[in-house]
Amino acid sequence: MTRPTRRPAFLGQTALVGVGYTPFSKRSGRSVLSLATEACKQAIADAGLTPDEIDGIASFRFMEDSVPTSAVATTLGLPRSNYLLDSGLGGQAPCYLVMHAAMAVHAGLAKHVVVFRALNGRSGARVGTNRVPGPATDFRYPVGLSAYAQFIAMWGRRYMIETGATHDDLAAVAIAQRAWAAENERAVLRKPLSLDDYYAAPWVADPFRVPDCTIEVDGACAVVVTSLERARDLQHRPVAIEGAAYVAGRGPGLDMGDALLWPDLSRNYTSLLAEDLWGGAGLAPAEVDVAEIYDCFTTSALIGIEGSASRRGAGPAPSFAPARRGRAARSRSTRTGACSRRAICTA
Repeated sequence: MTRPTRRPAFLGQTALVGVGYTPFSKRSGRSVLSLATEACKQAIADAGLTPDEIDGIASFRFMEDSVPTSAVATTLGLPRSNYLLDSGLGGQAPCYLVMHAAMAVHAGLAKHVVVFRALNGRSGARVGTNRVPGPATDFRYPVGLSAYAQFIAMWGRRYMIETGATHDDLAAVAIAQRAWAAENERAVLRKPLSLDDYYAAPWVADPFRVPDCTIEVDGACAVVVTSLERARDLQHRPVAIEGAAYVAGRGPGLDMGDALLWPDLSRNYTSLLAEDLWGGAGLAPAEVDVAEIYDCFTTSALIGIEGSASRRGAGPAPSFAPARRGRAARSRSTRTGACSRRAICTA
């Protein structure tokens, strides 16, 4: 039974008005607080605002890899913070935080909210190396379940079994991401990737080779959220938030390994939130020209596309061939994705 379409009140009433980021590198040589502060300052300036006008701040940490919002608020010199949100989430957090910032603005809790993500993901804390003792980790670490690739590989292999997807399909995603990266001066990996290069790359966790996996880097990025009414008086054309949805399915619970309790590992969260997302936006998948799908791993991008629209039958996987400027084509993951640019704030 299809649920009635609902449109949250903040949609169409809030907007993104500024963006900032640091360089992305393998070794920043800086504290996470310094990175976070720089990205926030750039986003605030890009919006045509000053720190004195920011009264809300939001971010997330995973296994204590970042800094609390209160620390960044202090370093920025915010006179007061009416809204602070520190969340303990993973890759879904950026969209979740922007959505919550928009709700806070619409509810009148804050006028201008800066949302940031900062970490030394390459030179600092890395998932799989800093085990937190406990009943769950004591069982899963000895069998090799310690990092993202090993968990998401479960989804990837199940997806391939259910759909008939091949390694050529995964390679197409990685190759397209690298092609976009070649045109992005901020990307970390810009050297073109061929099909031969893909198949020659070392295995990480079946079905993933190195190009299938997100790259960990040091850096930070930030955006500013405000009301659409206030946004019209700022220096850039605002990007209105017309659609947003969030859903929590089964797992993860107290441990990352609980995510394996997901009832169908050939699908992910997009299959649960698609109805709310499209219903709230008043759009259909066929009307989208550019789709920036969360792509921490190549199969995640394919599962995300199909979860956002509909599961394909037998035949080729969704095309990831880069659309060139001036040509009418649907583009996917043009920012180069987490497998070629960086894994800082993707979703």
